Amino acid sequence: MYLEHVNLVVNDINQALNFYRAAFPHWRVRSQGEGLWSGKPRTWVHFGDDYHYLAFSDNGIGDNRDLSGHQVGLAHFAYVTEDLDGVIQRLQDAGFEVDKVGPENPYRRNVYFKDPTGFEVEFVEYGSDIPAQRNNDL
Repeated sequence: MYLEHVNLVVNDINQALNFYRAAFPHWRVRSQGEGLWSGKPRTWVHFGDDYHYLAFSDNGIGDNRDLSGHQVGLAHFAYVTEDLDGVIQRLQDAGFEVDKVGPENPYRRNVYFKDPTGFEVEFVEYGSDIPAQRNNDL
């Protein structure tokens, strides 16, 4: 079993794609369309590779949850990369800044960005393949 996709309701699909294209330059729009969801029109896009993708729908209202608060909801999701500096540079070149830097750890480096809708996305690079080292919280 593996995670195939995450479905995110966003304010603006093009703004979301600007962020995620910078993070994942090898991904593409796999499919897209329009329809009704619970009686409300929406546009949707599947953005990813042949195995994993993010689904974006533009039918939301209001703001995303306050990430500094304690409301129930998505806190963040994370992607593993072998080139954290490259991800950071591409996102900064696209106009996005690192929101938080993870704690120092000899076996991993991680940073957090907020996408245009306010979802927090973590990018992590591991310096070890040994689970006991990768998963420690020194």
